[in-house]
Amino acid sequence: MKNYHLSKHSSFYAIGLSYKKADAEVRGKFSLDVPKIDTITLDAKNEGIEGLLAISTCNRTELFGFAQHPFQLIQLLCKHTKGTVEEFQEVAYVYKNHDAFNHLFRVGTGLDSQILGDFEIISQIKQSFYRSKKHGMSNPFLERLCNSVIQASKRIKNETQLSTGATSVAFASVKYILNTISDISDKNILLFGTGKIGRNTCENLVKHTDNTHITLINRTKEKAVAVAGKFQLVVKDYGDLQTEIRKSDILVVATGAQLPTVSKSIIHSKKPLLILDLSVPKNVHDDVTELDNVTLVHLDQLSQITDETLANRKAYVPKANAIIEEVKNDFVKWLETRKFAPVINALKEKLMIMKEEELDFHSKKLTNFNQEQAELVSERIIQKITKQFANHLKKSEVDTDDSLALIEQVFQLKIDSK
Repeated sequence: MKNYHLSKHSSFYAIGLSYKKADAEVRGKFSLDVPKIDTITLDAKNEGIEGLLAISTCNRTELFGFAQHPFQLIQLLCKHTKGTVEEFQEVAYVYKNHDAFNHLFRVGTGLDSQILGDFEIISQIKQSFYRSKKHGMSNPFLERLCNSVIQASKRIKNETQLSTGATSVAFASVKYILNTISDISDKNILLFGTGKIGRNTCENLVKHTDNTHITLINRTKEKAVAVAGKFQLVVKDYGDLQTEIRKSDILVVATGAQLPTVSKSIIHSKKPLLILDLSVPKNVHDDVTELDNVTLVHLDQLSQITDETLANRKAYVPKANAIIEEVKNDFVKWLETRKFAPVINALKEKLMIMKEEELDFHSKKLTNFNQEQAELVSERIIQKITKQFANHLKKSEVDTDDSLALIEQVFQLKIDSK
């Protein structure tokens, strides 16, 4: 996209990995928390990468930015995570220019989600752009692109039923519990971790299970208390985790830890225990499956749940695609104006110089010359002329490159290479 005057680099890239080819263990190696996103953004700035957007969820990790080569972004990601370049290349995808921003549209509108219509990713995109802007790593292209994706997402929510019903992994986990456990209202449920997924899971548990035996534990107890207060649930200290697991029939783990927090060594219950691990990286060690009474289900298994609700959503994919195309076309039209912005700006500067020369000449030659009125009229004429040229260049039937070359030649313009 070198002709769009967006960056010193000619190409915009998206590099990443997702649930489609990378399992939860591999995704965990490349996951980024907020401090890491800040670090990687600042490091990218030092490396000369422009307009970086870093997204990391339980289903994907992706970097978007202007670079000389996508390998710059790949190296950056591997440098700040536990994954290697070799591991990344086995499961990765790389998109360039139009394909890169097409991908962001699909991701941000829930069409590329592990559960179709899961719109939780859009809040991640908003947060990521905020952090990029905070660290001086946004640019007009990235801002316009993110706003367009947000607009498309909002329209799809309002104009289709792609997100009808619950749309998240949190709901899928509760649905799995309802389908698997009988007499759910009598079971003891322990929720460990009250981040976003934990909160959503908690809300779905309260709403769909009619269960009053739900206990919350979080490393920071105040966060658990805030969530519990909303639903009048019990909160226990982090130090009580082992004791509470012994009492539980169902354990839902949704922490943001980078290493397993639940393992065979802390499970001493003999009664059947269902463990749902909703975390990336995995927060439940695989060794729990060595216990005969324990059933472990991970996020990827939950995401494969298909039901009538998800099947119905597929009917709205064509409408969602049409909305995306409409919003994307507006974005591309804006992008096309970037091609001729330097020429229009140079033309305006040239006309302003002509204006100054003429006004100076007539102010010396004419008596009672009204400088203020002449300035006003002249600037309005310049505005109309430049707008006329801009409107001409926006027309689809116009050969923009030829027209720009002609304008430059006729007015002998010097274009700022920046």
